[in-house]
Amino acid sequence: MLPLSDGLRARRFPFVNVGLISANFAVWLLYELPHLNQAVGRWSFYPCGVDNSCHAPESWGLTWFTSMFMHGSWDHILGNMLFLAIFGKNVEDAFGHFRYLVLYVAGGFVAGMTQTAMTLLFGTASAARVPSLGASGAIAAVLGAYAVLYPGSRILTLLGIWFVRVPAWLYLGAWFVLQLVDGGFGLVSATANGGGVAFFAHIGGFAFGFVVTRALLKARRVEPQAYIPAFHPLW
Repeated sequence: MLPLSDGLRARRFPFVNVGLISANFAVWLLYELPHLNQAVGRWSFYPCGVDNSCHAPESWGLTWFTSMFMHGSWDHILGNMLFLAIFGKNVEDAFGHFRYLVLYVAGGFVAGMTQTAMTLLFGTASAARVPSLGASGAIAAVLGAYAVLYPGSRILTLLGIWFVRVPAWLYLGAWFVLQLVDGGFGLVSATANGGGVAFFAHIGGFAFGFVVTRALLKARRVEPQAYIPAFHPLW
């Protein structure tokens, strides 16, 4: 199901979200496309670098961050940026610019470490040498935050050839369950060029965004815009 809009206009311009999308496209167009294999090989994240079971091109203490701005194909970056554009603007609106940036970066770190832990604990040595890249772990944290802040919003979705409006709690809940199911069938199926997905990065990122946002909302540190929620089944 391809999301097209959530129908919620942000109260203030999402400078950080636009900046993140611009940065991802800039890296893709100006750095990766001219020499894709070299860029992916050097600046992706290698789980085996964490336990020193391999020699990664760059330190994992750096590549956990750089890998969040790397993508393996047009489909990869366009899909990620579509989700970020739709869901990120309203999360930034509720969090404020600085807190949103912290959520995004911290969510990307937690997502990467979740996938790394599953790879090193349950995967093979060869799986640990597969480079991991993409913004989807950080975006998953944004989705988790959105599920808390706006569960009753209606997501305009392209389902086959039909346009339907799906409650956010159902859309994001189904997305999360799909990650759990797919992750169970292939714990460490991340590859560099879109042949697999780091499902546990999505799970870790989403859970992080969900839990942190619930805590901040309870403490009244975030302020979602007023709307009439349909129902709060994720709560």
